[in-house]
Amino acid sequence: MKVKIDTKEKMHVVTVEEQKITANMTEELKNILLDFLHNPINNVIVNFHEVNELDLKSADVLASIQQRFYEENHSMVFSNLNPAITEFLDKNEVLELLNTTPTESEACDIVQMEEIEREYL
Repeated sequence: MKVKIDTKEKMHVVTVEEQKITANMTEELKNILLDFLHNPINNVIVNFHEVNELDLKSADVLASIQQRFYEENHSMVFSNLNPAITEFLDKNEVLELLNTTPTESEACDIVQMEEIEREYL
């Protein structure tokens, strides 16, 4: 699986450079993402701007990865989802489980707001 990783001050941006995500690719992405939990910078934005196709099993795995991040007090936001993927996730009742934003910039804002919330709690 091809991904590009950009590190910012409080987060990593993982850009998936594939048009289709299959179950075996999801396992590889899972390993990449979970490694960030043991990193000093452990908030992640997953940019899906190139992804056009995603199966339900992969979506469920992504939702469970995101849940793990939140259980460990870290943020994970999915950005730039294709409208067809958004519709597919909504129809299969997975969209409501994911923290998604239309743009990477908005995802950065969410991560920063969640960081502030965690500092105050």
